[in-house]
Amino acid sequence: MALIVGIVAGEASGDLLGSRLIRALKKHRPDIEFVGIAGPKMMAEGAKSLYSMDRLSLHGYGFDVLKQIPSLFRMRKQLGDYFITNPPNLFVGIDAPDFNFSLEKRIKKKGITTIHYVSPSIWAWRKGRMGKIKRAVNQILTLFPFEPALYRAAGVKATYVGHPLADEIPLYPDVQEARSALNLAKSPLIIAMLPGSRVGEVTHMAELYVKTAKKISMVQPEALFLVPLITRETRIIFEKALYASINAAPEKHHPNFKIIFGHAHMAMQAADLVVVASGTATLEAALLKRPMVITYRMPWLSWQILKRLNYLPYVGLPNILAGRFVVPELLQDDANPDKLAETILNIVNNKALLNDIRAEFTSMHELLRQNNEDKAAQAVLEYLS
Repeated sequence: MALIVGIVAGEASGDLLGSRLIRALKKHRPDIEFVGIAGPKMMAEGAKSLYSMDRLSLHGYGFDVLKQIPSLFRMRKQLGDYFITNPPNLFVGIDAPDFNFSLEKRIKKKGITTIHYVSPSIWAWRKGRMGKIKRAVNQILTLFPFEPALYRAAGVKATYVGHPLADEIPLYPDVQEARSALNLAKSPLIIAMLPGSRVGEVTHMAELYVKTAKKISMVQPEALFLVPLITRETRIIFEKALYASINAAPEKHHPNFKIIFGHAHMAMQAADLVVVASGTATLEAALLKRPMVITYRMPWLSWQILKRLNYLPYVGLPNILAGRFVVPELLQDDANPDKLAETILNIVNNKALLNDIRAEFTSMHELLRQNNEDKAAQAVLEYLS
C-alpha cells in the first residue's frame, strides 16, 4: 500500500521547495503519493493538486482582497475535511504560514503528523506566533541555523536543513561571465539597483535610486547603474522617475542607467555593489559575495507599525545571520540620496572593508550550504519509516 503525504505550497518559491522535496523523497521511497495544493513544478514531480495554487495568493488591493478571503477560508475548510476523511501518513505545509498553520492545527488534532517547512520570521516580529505554531506542528524545518534554538526554547521540535540558494549558487561566482551575458560595457563602477518587484515598492524607491545615481555620477561619471525590473508596470514607474530627473535639468550630466527585464540574479553577480531592499534578495546578494547597501522606504503609517513590532536591530538577512552590521541599512528617513550615495562610495573605495564583507559572506555561504533537499527529505522520512 502506497504512503500518502499531504502537501500544500502557496507560491512559486514554495512550489520549487516542494518539487525538490518530492524528488528527494522519491529517491528513497518511490511509492509515496503526494496530494494537496501544488504548483506546476510539484505536479511535474507527480503531486496531485486538489485546488489551484494561485487561489492561495490574494490579488488586488483593499476591498478586492477582502472579497477573496471567504473563498480562501472555504477552500481551507474543504481541504481540512478531505485530509480528515482521507488521512495521509504525514502532512507537510510549505511556507504560506497564515493558511497552513490553521490547517495544520486542525488536522493535527485528529492525529495526523504535521511538518512545516520554512519558519516564518518569528525572529523579526510576530513573536506571539510561537504558541500557535506549537499547537499546529510536530516539527519545523528551518532554512537558517539560528532558528531551531528559538523553537526548542518554546518546546517545538525543529531541524535546520540549510538554504536551497546556498546549494545553487557557486561558492565563487564568475563576475565576468555575468557581465558578458548582459553585454555590459567596461565601467570603473557597476552598481545594481533593485527597487523591488511590486508596484508599491518601486513607487517608493524609484526617485531615491535615480537621485542617488545622479550624486554618484558627479563623483564617478562613468559609473553604470543596472536596474532589473520584472513587469511592464514597474518599468514605467521607474522610467517616469528617470525622465522627471532629466527634464528637471536637461543641460546637466545624467547617470548611465541600463534597465533590464528580469535577470536580477545576473545583475547582482555582475555588479561591484548592490543596492537592495530587505528580503530574500539581500541573501542572494550575500551568496554572490556582493557588497551591498540595504535601503527601504514605505508609507509612514506602515513604518510606525513595523517599527514597534520589530525587536531585532537589523532587517537584512545577511546582518541577522552574522549577528552584526556587516553591511549598512538605511531605512525610512535615512534612505535619502545624500546618505545613500555617500555610503555607497565609502564602501567601494574601502578595500579592507570590501575584503571583510566578502570573507563574511563566504563563511555564511558555507554555513548555509547543507544539501538542503536531501536533509529535508531525511527529516520527513523519520516520520515515514
